[in-house]
Amino acid sequence: MSVRSIRFPVVALVAAAGALVAASVSVAGSSSSIQVIDDSTLQAMTTTVGGVAGAPSLTTGTTVPHWFGETTNPNNGITYGYNMAGADPSTNGSVTVEADVQPLIVNVGGLTFDGTQVMAGTLNSPLFTLNDYGSTTAATAGSNVHRGPGGALSQNDAGKLLQLEDATMRAQFNKTGSSTYHLKLHANVLPAVTIDVPSEQGTLLQSGRGVIFADINITWWATRIQELQAHADATHLPIYTTKDVLLHIGPNIFNCCVIGFHGAGLVPGSSNAVNGSGHGNGNQAVQTYAWATYLSPGIYGRPNGGTDWAVQDIHPLSHEISEWADDPFVNNFVQPWLTPTAPQYGCTGILETGDPVVGIGFAMGVNTTEQGPNPNGSQTADGSYHPEDEVYLPWFMRTAPNHVSEPTQSASTNVGRYTFMGDLNPFPGFRQPATGC
Repeated sequence: MSVRSIRFPVVALVAAAGALVAASVSVAGSSSSIQVIDDSTLQAMTTTVGGVAGAPSLTTGTTVPHWFGETTNPNNGITYGYNMAGADPSTNGSVTVEADVQPLIVNVGGLTFDGTQVMAGTLNSPLFTLNDYGSTTAATAGSNVHRGPGGALSQNDAGKLLQLEDATMRAQFNKTGSSTYHLKLHANVLPAVTIDVPSEQGTLLQSGRGVIFADINITWWATRIQELQAHADATHLPIYTTKDVLLHIGPNIFNCCVIGFHGAGLVPGSSNAVNGSGHGNGNQAVQTYAWATYLSPGIYGRPNGGTDWAVQDIHPLSHEISEWADDPFVNNFVQPWLTPTAPQYGCTGILETGDPVVGIGFAMGVNTTEQGPNPNGSQTADGSYHPEDEVYLPWFMRTAPNHVSEPTQSASTNVGRYTFMGDLNPFPGFRQPATGC
């Protein structure tokens, strides 16, 4: 599968710049020095890879189940089309997508980052198991995105046991309660694949809490993920998982770190791939996929619910799965938006539901994976998983009042919520439609 383009819309949790500190640690019996990346430089970023060119309407059946919709933006009068995964919510249909989860074992800098070690944690997470999303015990609070009190979440689905993305989509289209609308994932675990990273393509860094992680060139890594697509089923969603594998953009290893991406592309060798377009003129095989790393708690999260509290465990994968569901073919475009929570994006016109809210999340489920102290003795893990909040279609479409999504937890002028967390999201820009540039 070819990569048409790589876009790097980046979301900074904290301001860029800052000093870099070196620390001496033992690696494979040597006295190699692994540099510490300062918290003021460490960023959580995501991107997209590839995409199917052409109009949003994609009629092929040789891909994941999807539907096409249109919404008129009252701000500019333009009607935008979009594909989303699953069934059209207006049908109240239920769709289960086969998710082929493949752990990657990555060797870099004399260390092994073994994705199989967090496979149980991934499969036991809210992404694949059932939880009650009526409330949460903790949620992001304040401008420094620390842990705050929880409360009502998707209140109209209280008492129902759902997967994370199912709950997210149901609330997005106000299909809560007795609705039969569902978007479910069925996990198929594939054998692990080992990737050896050349020294010129990857290095080791460590966080201020002493967690050592891989830092790999994104262009090189994206090519490795693309190569794995040769054996993928276009009607399934391949999910490639790693443990503490992060990516840098360009030659600067501190231009870091991308923690996940999703993508799509025509499958080479399919009967109509020579058309080179996604206009739906034939039954093109279109492969969607996602890669995200499982994050050890102390890479980003400060101790005891401090800054970047939610950026751990499945935060990256929840981001990518949500964006895959709302933009599976990476070609849903909207009126450009701007938000202070994502300053490095500038003005962007992509319907990527996780990008504006990276670092904002909530607690869900019981997590028993990597719950011990950080290497420096501090404690970031808190026994929960930390899904990311997700922005909804009406936010991008400037829909107000919003009668599309589940109502907010408390009565509001705009009626419906603009993110899954609703009132629990601490930033006022997500209690109203997006603003332009």
